[in-house]
Amino acid sequence: MTNSFRDKLGEGGFAIVYRGKLPNDCLVAVKILKESKGSGEEFINEVASISTTSHVNIVTLLGFCFEGSKRALIYDFMPNGSLDRFISNNNSLPKDQLGWGKLLEIAVGIARGIEYLHQGCNTRILHFDIKPHNILLDKDFNPKISDFGLAKISPNRSSTVSMLGVRGTIGYIAPELVYRALGEVSYKSDVYSYGMMVLEMVGETKNTDTDADHSSEVYFPDWIYHHLAQNAQLDLNHILNEDEHLMIRKMIIVGLWCIQTNPRMRPSMTRVLEMLEGSIESLQIPPNLHIASTNLSAANPSTSESAL
Repeated sequence: MTNSFRDKLGEGGFAIVYRGKLPNDCLVAVKILKESKGSGEEFINEVASISTTSHVNIVTLLGFCFEGSKRALIYDFMPNGSLDRFISNNNSLPKDQLGWGKLLEIAVGIARGIEYLHQGCNTRILHFDIKPHNILLDKDFNPKISDFGLAKISPNRSSTVSMLGVRGTIGYIAPELVYRALGEVSYKSDVYSYGMMVLEMVGETKNTDTDADHSSEVYFPDWIYHHLAQNAQLDLNHILNEDEHLMIRKMIIVGLWCIQTNPRMRPSMTRVLEMLEGSIESLQIPPNLHIASTNLSAANPSTSESAL
């Protein structure tokens, strides 16, 4: 179905993705997992858990292959690729191709998908790798959460999970995964990753001086919090009218709430949706309480799962 793996869509730390076509001409994405140790029991558990999900903002698993060391997942093909293609400063696509209204819709859709994983499934699923690269966009730019390679099923729908190591992508990892004294690892870890992603959706469209001395660069959430608290001009590209300014301000406030250092101060995804879909006048600016650490910088993101 992949025409001998001729059309490579992308590659990550755990898998290579190829474009394929089913006999009925339906396009698919075939994710070939790289060889891993063990009997493959974790792979089967992952497939079993994802196959029970059904949500408009979650990728649809069409099938899988498990033969010896060969493991593959077959998903619906997403023609617009991943979100990072549209928000990264290094992309070749027009910055205004989506527009602020569509970016807000995408943020809401992702929040709905995460809320479903946390609240709507038979078992609570914690993703642990929410980032723009793992958000796929269909032909209408509706977001689909993908890549459950680092996900964990929370037993008995518990809010917390027990983990021995750190997992996720640098820049989106919740601080409690690194500094366990901050609190237990829970679904609030996904909330933190979501918040960093939302701020990136806003921040990557800001004018930057590529020749500037980045050694003195201010941690972006601190910069944006300062301007928001002072009600100053955020100097972001393509703010064309008051409605767009309010959309951006709403996304920033929600993002700052989500990245609070104390997990208990972060909202649930249900509350995030209420804030995104509610009135901007009802939103309060959160306290500026988060860790500004270069170790958590998204400048050079990489996915990992390593022991402390």
